[in-house]
Amino acid sequence: MERLLERLVLSSRWLLVPLYLVLALLLLAFSVKSVVELLHIFQTLLDISEADLVLAALSLIDLVLIGNLIVMVALSGYETFISRIDKVPEMEKPGWLGKYDPGTIKLKVAASLVAISAIHLLKNYLGHDALDVTRMLTLTAVHLAFVVSALILAFVDKIAFSEHRGSH
Repeated sequence: MERLLERLVLSSRWLLVPLYLVLALLLLAFSVKSVVELLHIFQTLLDISEADLVLAALSLIDLVLIGNLIVMVALSGYETFISRIDKVPEMEKPGWLGKYDPGTIKLKVAASLVAISAIHLLKNYLGHDALDVTRMLTLTAVHLAFVVSALILAFVDKIAFSEHRGSH
């Protein structure tokens, strides 16, 4: 009975697969959106200002950063919690795959959120002729909250896991 229960609990990890497939579909949506944004840039290229072009580039960078997060979470999560990805040729596997534990992924996600937040803050700063001071202060506070959270997460991770990671 115990063996059956353990096998059932262990097999439940496969219920995560649909979630990773949803992330892959979301990545497809971000890819389509980035192509649409690029087409929009080229359609209006002669009419837009340099500042608007920079804002459009920042929007595309945001999409790329989020896409990178999706790939990192999906691949490392699948390999960590479901099954090793060993059926593909070594040259097709990202070099980081299999080297990140869930704590490291959390740090990468936190750092990416800080970068995305900074880009969003910059877009809001550059994108308005008349700055709304209250809005900018709120966005700055949110950004600083992300920065502080990422630093605390990194500090806690270092305290809790640095010795364990050093042994590998």
